[in-house]
Amino acid sequence: MDKEKLYREWKNEEKIAHIKGWDFSHISDRYVEEDELPWDFKSIIDNSITDEMNLLDMETGGGEFLLELNHPYSKTSAIEGYKPNVEFCKDKLLPLGIDFKEADGAGVLLFGDSQFDIVTNRHGDYTCSELKRILKTNGLFLTQQVGAENDWELIKLLQPEIKEMAYPNQYLAIRQKELEENGFDILESGEAFRPIKFFDVGALVWFAKIIEWEFINFEVDKYLDNLYKAKEILERDGAIQGRIHRFYMVARKQ
Repeated sequence: MDKEKLYREWKNEEKIAHIKGWDFSHISDRYVEEDELPWDFKSIIDNSITDEMNLLDMETGGGEFLLELNHPYSKTSAIEGYKPNVEFCKDKLLPLGIDFKEADGAGVLLFGDSQFDIVTNRHGDYTCSELKRILKTNGLFLTQQVGAENDWELIKLLQPEIKEMAYPNQYLAIRQKELEENGFDILESGEAFRPIKFFDVGALVWFAKIIEWEFINFEVDKYLDNLYKAKEILERDGAIQGRIHRFYMVARKQ
């Protein structure tokens, strides 16, 4: 193990860690995320939406998933609050006629009461009171969420001093009950865990810097010894493995 060479490589990954939209192509050949879930969220949306519906996509990232829905742009709105993506969305979505606004899903949504027939949310935050306000009666809320235990094994490997999960309420049972208590009927739901594997420690460094809300204050210099341990695991096992945690819900406003 040439520690000095590895250190330089990892520092470079740390330096260049940034994305536009939600583009992980930089590490696409160095890690694999098993995203074959028991459900297909896009198909669930496709089976629930019609062209006449007013759609809001919350925390749209770079708009990649939203544009895959092929919904009429004049009937489409979107929000995104993550600063690196906001300007990207303005340049990409506004010229199409999509009503894009800079906003965080957890805050007040800059839309009128009972404006939307359907709200989609893939891996973004939300508040039940705002959903209830902007949705029409019988309007649909469809969400796929990142669960509390997402990447937990990887976090513990790199940052073992972290004892508590960043989002401990992110379990299907908890979030489902919350919606039900706020006037929604749950039409369907599911929860799953799947493996995520890294074949290069540099890819894990880049990933940890991007996913800053899970790997809090991660820095190569601060966690160098743990990165060397990760390298040893990689050489022994052929991969550094964790788990992703996902759940989804389809809810109807009463």
